[in-house]
Amino acid sequence: MQDDFLFTNFRYDPEIYYFFYIGELKTHGLTDFLQKIFSQISGRLVECIAIVPDLHDQYNYANLIVPFLDLNQSLYEPPMSCRRETGTFLRGVSEDKLILGLVDKILDHQDQLYIYMFESDPAMSLDQRHGVHLLGPEKELAKKFNNKAVQFELLDGIIPLVDYKICSCLSELVTVTDELRPTWRDGIFVSRVYSAAGSGSIVTRSRAEIESFFSKEDAPFLITRYMPHDHDPTVLAVVANDEDVYIAGVADQCIEGGNRFIGSTWPSVLSPEILRELSDCTRKVGKEIGRHGYRGIFGCDYIITRDKQVRFIEINARKQGTTLEFCYTLEQMLPADSPSLPELEYYAVKESRFPENTVEPSVVPDPILCWGTYNFKLKESCQTCGYIPQAVHEHESFARVARGDLKKDFLVLEHVGSGLQVKPGTFLSRVVSIGQDHQNVNEGLELGRKMIKLTVQQ
Repeated sequence: MQDDFLFTNFRYDPEIYYFFYIGELKTHGLTDFLQKIFSQISGRLVECIAIVPDLHDQYNYANLIVPFLDLNQSLYEPPMSCRRETGTFLRGVSEDKLILGLVDKILDHQDQLYIYMFESDPAMSLDQRHGVHLLGPEKELAKKFNNKAVQFELLDGIIPLVDYKICSCLSELVTVTDELRPTWRDGIFVSRVYSAAGSGSIVTRSRAEIESFFSKEDAPFLITRYMPHDHDPTVLAVVANDEDVYIAGVADQCIEGGNRFIGSTWPSVLSPEILRELSDCTRKVGKEIGRHGYRGIFGCDYIITRDKQVRFIEINARKQGTTLEFCYTLEQMLPADSPSLPELEYYAVKESRFPENTVEPSVVPDPILCWGTYNFKLKESCQTCGYIPQAVHEHESFARVARGDLKKDFLVLEHVGSGLQVKPGTFLSRVVSIGQDHQNVNEGLELGRKMIKLTVQQ
């Protein structure tokens, strides 16, 4: 098996109950919260098999499979790290003979195999096999509600939106933005209907900027009025049905250049009144997508205008970048028997309800810790000349700061390794900082950034 994958350390044991995680390593930690519920279901020792696209120099996770799939040998001469296209990767996983054989072997010894993903995606089709179940939002619904044009049309009149228009083609985009520019003077935000973390969007102030960034193939487009603002909050939630929506909390996003997401901090610095309004808006969104059948974790991004108005930006019909850190935080703040976010998602997906012991945190928290994240994402190719050992104690760090054992701590996670040519758009590494206040957190984020920078040839 080792010779047939880029990397694997998995060895099958028929005495163990397995489930799959398919997605990037950055949210692998969510699987720890599912082991308890699968233990209750199976009455057996439970382990996760992670099938990931991340191309690293080395790996420090158990039961890991890194498939070749769409890769070719030239990618490793010299060794290279890049961000693999999600759809291609998932289709490859779903069709790989060795993975299909592993699925059959597992189902010989257990009644079902659950798959957990960061984002439900129709390109993953393993769940079409008998006995295989996706533990997350229905794939086609997730795709539908990740479409920005669908989001704005769905929520128009339900919550406050920024001014928007939908353009079906590039020529219409150019014409409409030319007409709007005299009145939308602060800029026009243009986005493909499917984009994430700023990868398919730009704040524009001229026709030339639009024509240099977008092509005919990018259509359709959502355009929104750019509104100067100082805060970009994000709300994490779970929807169980068309009435029950759980609000996990509000974090402040760090946005560069008007559209490039680089991290988040918690708790939010926004006023209690605005936090409550953000919670109310997100609950309305959850009920609306719940009415259409969506079940599971989702998030909403907003801006707060300079005159303190809340305006909706987008739905993330998937886990958000804050999901794992919220899991660790809520574990410290809520009663010990409270279900975690992945447990809430399990009940939402399987039974369209939340368990009776569910406790929703106050949207205006009294925090026992603070945290922040930073994604070191490359804008251009680089060569790594060093590495940072892969930290594995993020969960423990949250607990130790919450107990007061530590005043502050930070971790550099998932560094790709040394001696690699790293392509643009790749996460070189990320930083998580935990502290008793935001000053502690910011200190850790800055130290982590400096450490990562030292691993890149200037």
